[in-house]
Amino acid sequence: MNDENAVRAIVDAIPGWEGAHFSRLPGGLTNTSYLLESDGNRAVLKVDAVRRSLPLNSRAAEAAVQSLAAEHGLANRVLYQDDTVYLTEYVEGDVWSAADFDNDDKLMELAAVLKRVHALPLTGRVFNAIDAAEHYIERLTDDVDPLLAERAIATVREHWAPANLCCCHNDLVAENILETDRLRFLDWEYACDNDPFFDLATIVAHHRLSTAQANLLLDAYFGGDGEKWAAQLVRQERLYEALTWLWQASRPPI
Repeated sequence: MNDENAVRAIVDAIPGWEGAHFSRLPGGLTNTSYLLESDGNRAVLKVDAVRRSLPLNSRAAEAAVQSLAAEHGLANRVLYQDDTVYLTEYVEGDVWSAADFDNDDKLMELAAVLKRVHALPLTGRVFNAIDAAEHYIERLTDDVDPLLAERAIATVREHWAPANLCCCHNDLVAENILETDRLRFLDWEYACDNDPFFDLATIVAHHRLSTAQANLLLDAYFGGDGEKWAAQLVRQERLYEALTWLWQASRPPI
């Protein structure tokens, strides 16, 4: 959304933020984001072009899980939401980059915070990797190799069934990790019940962590007993990589 008058109307319809100054924020693959400022308060506004559907959460479902996480100091507070508008508090901090994963202390802290997320109550929606893969398959661009696509969907079918369920973030890339006085996670749009190893695998596979770093992460998460869980991590890495390949292949060229 680039129409300034349309954004103005959206902002003015949010209780308590009427007349707030807004400025466009970079990024946002699935929405347009703005920084709102009013009377010394700041918030992040996300505006969707259409109502969200699976594999994304609805904004109401996202708000429910993020609000619970915020109560436990794991996320920023949700201030307002409707079907296509999402407003959260703005918190000063440093968003992680790839370099942060090279810090052993930070990696161990990340494992501890992730374990707290996994201890939250179940959300009631179970992540269905096959449905997500089929969603991406339907949107593959014309230049995608069908053999590679079939291999990816076969990997998803082989590895999709979660061994255990817990509340998962499901998108733990560096850009969604905020360092303030403690770590918080941003962008809960995929959060739902999933295998806890999927979150761990996202961290390892997406950021290309070394075997030593992966072992450190597992040891920190399992209290020094990570080695016996390495095979589970590898299974979920394969699932994550297959889903990511399909997601990227389904996106139109920029």
